[in-house]
Amino acid sequence: MTRRAKNILFIMCDQLRFDYLSCAGHPTLKTPNIDALAARGVRFTNAYVQSPVCGSSRMSFYTGRYVQSHGAAWNGFPLKVGEMTMGDYLRPLGLRTALVGKTHMKADAEGMERLGIDPQSIIGVRVSECGFDPYERDDGLHGTGPDGRYDPQLPRYNRYLNDKGYGGDNPWHDYANAAQGENNALASGWAMRHARKPARVSEEDSETPYMTRRAIDFIAEAADQPWCLHLSYIKPHWPYIAPAPYNDMYSSDDLIAVVRSEAERADPHPVYREFMAHRVGQAFARDEVREEVVPVYMGLIKQIDDQLGHLFAFMRTRGLLDDTLIVFTSDHGDYLGDHWLGEKDLFHEPSVKVPLIVCDPSPEADATRGAVCDALVESIDLLPTFIDVAGGDARDQSHRIEGRSLLPWLHGETPTQWRAFAFSEYDYSMLPASAKLKVAPNDARLFMVRDKRWKYVHAVGFRPMLYDLNSDPNEFIDLGADEAYAGERDRLAAALAEWGLRQSQRTTRSEKQISAARGKSLRKGILIGVWDESDLPDELWSGYRGE
Repeated sequence: MTRRAKNILFIMCDQLRFDYLSCAGHPTLKTPNIDALAARGVRFTNAYVQSPVCGSSRMSFYTGRYVQSHGAAWNGFPLKVGEMTMGDYLRPLGLRTALVGKTHMKADAEGMERLGIDPQSIIGVRVSECGFDPYERDDGLHGTGPDGRYDPQLPRYNRYLNDKGYGGDNPWHDYANAAQGENNALASGWAMRHARKPARVSEEDSETPYMTRRAIDFIAEAADQPWCLHLSYIKPHWPYIAPAPYNDMYSSDDLIAVVRSEAERADPHPVYREFMAHRVGQAFARDEVREEVVPVYMGLIKQIDDQLGHLFAFMRTRGLLDDTLIVFTSDHGDYLGDHWLGEKDLFHEPSVKVPLIVCDPSPEADATRGAVCDALVESIDLLPTFIDVAGGDARDQSHRIEGRSLLPWLHGETPTQWRAFAFSEYDYSMLPASAKLKVAPNDARLFMVRDKRWKYVHAVGFRPMLYDLNSDPNEFIDLGADEAYAGERDRLAAALAEWGLRQSQRTTRSEKQISAARGKSLRKGILIGVWDESDLPDELWSGYRGE
């Protein structure tokens, strides 16, 4: 296959909902630069992540594999040594593959030590960074508590802030994620009541502009060498706090209506009940929390859009918009009080569905510019798309990569066979719900299967959940125990079972290799089931005649 674009810019936000863009219909949040990207590309309206939590979702993006296949099922669960990742596929195709921002990957240090891989070597760094060359790795989670730091690595961003005159050991918190409190005390962004206060950092020194400049630095340094840059923004993920003017750019008058019903709390599924009982769910069930936090969440998105305007303008001056495939997406959504929940973690649309815009500069995509596609798309589809764009053939990697290239949709073609179902998984063994329900860690698993109309959730040890998205698009009515819908539950359970039986671990031999090797053992002297020499051609006996 020929290269369609020279470069790939893979932009990911953290915890950005699918419906918090003006091109997706948000009535008050204006995102003109992202909208302009959608006008030049295709916006996919049914894009689903493979797990609604940072680490495992991102590992699926980077490996092209379902969580059940790669095994990094939650934040801090290592991605095992040997998993092929994005850089491993793209670098041999000639693309320098680099990271600016977050991956939330936990390296398999134990496996690396067992195999004698030096973590400081080039191979060791790439194994630890999803195959990326880390131009600047920063997961944006630099909390410090009684037991130490959440992220043991000191970010370059902290050194940058110190050099700019912001003092202290952790200016990420003290300035970028804290406001000025009373009596010269800090108003920490971890306490959501402070969300509307301006962060102590100047806007130009806050995280989003800083990462944008680092992306521009990389692109400038790359010069004419083809590249794939993963620009992975830390926001609008919590702590929900923003620098001026983005902290008060929006008010409670700009909020869209919360999507929740008292009926949801009347007799909920046990797992759903315990998720509602989590601290973050209890907080976002309060109107005062939403009215304080959601306007700032919107401001953080607006800041990302403004910074993308700067990035795209830089690329335009270099002629890079003409030869760069640009992807804009998120690792998962944010409930923001919908369904009486905060954070992500379950499978309602605000959590598991993400924005996805793909802009292909090639002439083959001219017919689809500004198009909206409602096909069921999964996050694992991006890696095979990148391989095809880089001049490879993702079909040759189908024994490892479980996603499907989006190029047909980008080029106005309807694939003859496309998926009828989208799948997502969640391991809740690390959450209080697991302990409250007395569920063993190996059983604390949820699986979602969704077709164009129905969403089915299998909860190990409990009854399923079922939603009819045609008659109940807000997912208020759980039909998981309604006998009238037993047929739909059985159909979707069968689809999930078939998916679970797929060949997901035979990652060292492709179907092409297997077909080519089939029957070749005869010609290497393995003659099984033979009664008489005349049963086989004489040449197969050439090594056994004793002449």
